Amino acid sequence: MSANRNPVGWFEIYVQDMDRAKAFYEKTFEVTLQCIPTSGLEMWAWPMQSDSPGCAGALAKMPGKDSGVGGVIIYFPGEDCAAMAARAVENGGRIQKEKSPIGDHGFISLVLDTEGNMIGLHSIK
Repeated sequence: MSANRNPVGWFEIYVQDMDRAKAFYEKTFEVTLQCIPTSGLEMWAWPMQSDSPGCAGALAKMPGKDSGVGGVIIYFPGEDCAAMAARAVENGGRIQKEKSPIGDHGFISLVLDTEGNMIGLHSIK
């Protein structure tokens, strides 16, 4: 892997109820997800800019792949992770860890989405 690339190139958050999960993520992060046509897999992607830094990804629904708390936590950046966590709760999620400092790197909060996946929220202030 090249030293000047971000280590993550793509992410997928597996869900059981796509309509419920889409509503949760669109309202919590104030974005509109876009359908990616695939065979045997339903995917709805975050808006992507190929010439911008960061990682793109999608919600995914596939027979035989469960959602839920696993070994990977994806962190979403924002202005204030406490405000994002509050929106997550408003949209059917649960706070797992309230806004907490991480030294010089800002703050994090952990929430569970409507499908039982744990996601991280990160902000500098």
